[in-house]
Amino acid sequence: MRVIVAHNRYREAQPSGENTIVDQEIGQLRAAGVEVFPFLRSSDEIARFSTADKALLPLSPIYSPRAQQDLSRLITEHRPDVLHLHNPYPLLSPWVVRTAHKHRVPVVQTVHNYRQVCSSGLYFRDGRICQDCRGRALGVPAIVHRCYRGSRAQSALMATTLAIHRPTWRSVDRYIALTSGIANHLRDYGIPEDRIVVKPNGIPDPGAPSPLGDGFLFFGRLSPEKGVGLLLDAWRRHPDGALGPLRIAGDGELRPLVEEAAAQRADVEFLGPLDRAGVAAALRSAAVVLTVPTWHDVLPTVVIEALAAGRPVLGTALGGIPYLVGADEPAATTGAGLTTGEAGWLVPPDPAALAAALPTVRAAAATVAPHARARYQRTFHPDVVTGQLLDIYAKM
Repeated sequence: MRVIVAHNRYREAQPSGENTIVDQEIGQLRAAGVEVFPFLRSSDEIARFSTADKALLPLSPIYSPRAQQDLSRLITEHRPDVLHLHNPYPLLSPWVVRTAHKHRVPVVQTVHNYRQVCSSGLYFRDGRICQDCRGRALGVPAIVHRCYRGSRAQSALMATTLAIHRPTWRSVDRYIALTSGIANHLRDYGIPEDRIVVKPNGIPDPGAPSPLGDGFLFFGRLSPEKGVGLLLDAWRRHPDGALGPLRIAGDGELRPLVEEAAAQRADVEFLGPLDRAGVAAALRSAAVVLTVPTWHDVLPTVVIEALAAGRPVLGTALGGIPYLVGADEPAATTGAGLTTGEAGWLVPPDPAALAAALPTVRAAAATVAPHARARYQRTFHPDVVTGQLLDIYAKM
């Protein structure tokens, strides 16, 4: 089988789980015997553009002639069975779908965000969930609020791009929804059920889990939408030391808030940014991982990393988290709003609800931990997700 993988890489200065997932997926496909022809561009290339190319850059999201010419040559040379698209912005353009179809090549797209509708791709604005552009022919609210790169002009261009390419997106042959939440988003956008497949990302198997540690771990970007402020608000509702340690790892604009909490309380430890070995060590020390975004986070990889390490997860009931912890069909819901899933628990994004859940999940961690590892092996192991992907390709 021959597959073109098309992706516009995000800037290296902006850590991107999407870039990592694309790289891993290419490696997994090649290991499975697939001939992969990467069709990659990077936003880092823009700094090296000529003056003339930079002048045309604003039109690239709508139509990028150079990308279409290069893709046509690649298709003609290698005659792929399928084109697998990830992020097309800004240098590829959704027009690659039309170019592939012109050559009678079917297109699969993995949906990593909400950019079929939302100019920022996040459904999040000014510290709150925002879906003001849903159902609109043109995303005027995105323009008014400068949702794309803080610029009204660039937001107008992106909103126009989304309007122009609505027929393009509806012509994609198969959508890969990373979670059931993304599948619902695509249905709401008008994609027929038979063109949507739920297939999550996978991560390499770290091996058999170590015995549970103590306390809680939060690791990720320290920004408002990731919920570290919500977490600290909930944590302060318990006496110092009552829940064991809370370890927080990462970096971002709310780092001073975390450092202040660590200075004020003996049970809060700030680990700073961690490399892969540091994350693995932090997971070994924890009993429960906290993933508490205040937006519809599509697929926070930290949840899959926790499950792979045999650590249950307490998360907010938003975005992809219910799917990840196996709580799309919850085992139970208490009056306090705590929902139990196969591999963890869900609460509303509310500090009181989160505070009430912390003692309960701490007491139940040892019981749920084996189920967390089992869910990883059954749903997120690379052998499983690669097999699903090959099946999707074979049915095109």
